[in-house]
Order: sequence, then structure tokens, then C-alpha cells
Amino acid sequence: MSAPRSVDEYIAGEPESLRPMLTELRDTIRAAAPEADERISYGMPYYHLNGRLAYFQAHTKHIGLYPFSLEESRAAGLEHLVAARATLQFPLDQPLPLAAIRRLIEQRVKTRQAKAGTTRTPKR
Repeated sequence: MSAPRSVDEYIAGEPESLRPMLTELRDTIRAAAPEADERISYGMPYYHLNGRLAYFQAHTKHIGLYPFSLEESRAAGLEHLVAARATLQFPLDQPLPLAAIRRLIEQRVKTRQAKAGTTRTPKR
């Protein structure tokens, strides 16, 4: 199978049972960071806004969300899902914590904008 060229292709290439969760995650990231560019990088969905904002990938038993620091994860109330230094793992047998993911992405947007010297308010 060839590498996906878009996030739509990526989601369509995953098992049907995972597609609703992946779509929810994608929609949450896009709502929290509407100005971010949606791309494919390293074969997975990637969001770029003044640098790396977030990646996600489906796995056998979880969906991974990257790259985040432990501090960012704690601030969003997701520290219990940290699997590695910059990785959050969401088990497939549990609902995604969408509100916390949105807070996490929104905070990353603010941080990225501050570092880049931009202060545009995301469209809602």
C-alpha cells in the first residue's frame, strides 16, 4: 500500500472501526487550530502552525498524539495518558477526551503564535 497523500486518504486507509475516532480527533484539532496547515508527514496526519503543532497515528490498541511535553499534557489534564516523553496514547476501547485535546491544541496554538510574534485569534 502506498503512503497516504492527504488526511482523508490516511483515515480511509485505516480499519473502518477506527475511522470515527480518527475523524473526531481530526475535527477537534481543526476546530482548535483552524489556521493550521493539514499535511502528511512521516506517513501520518500532521498539523503545522509556526512549527510542529501535532501529529496523530492509529495503532493496534491506541491512537497516538504527538509531540507534547509532560507539562503541556498535565495542563490539559492528560498526564495519565502520557506514554513517552512526547507521546499521548488514547486506548481504542475508551472515548477520546475531546475537550482536553482541544484545550491542549489551543494552548499549543497560543504558544506557537507567541514564539512567532503573531497574535491572530483563531477563527471559530
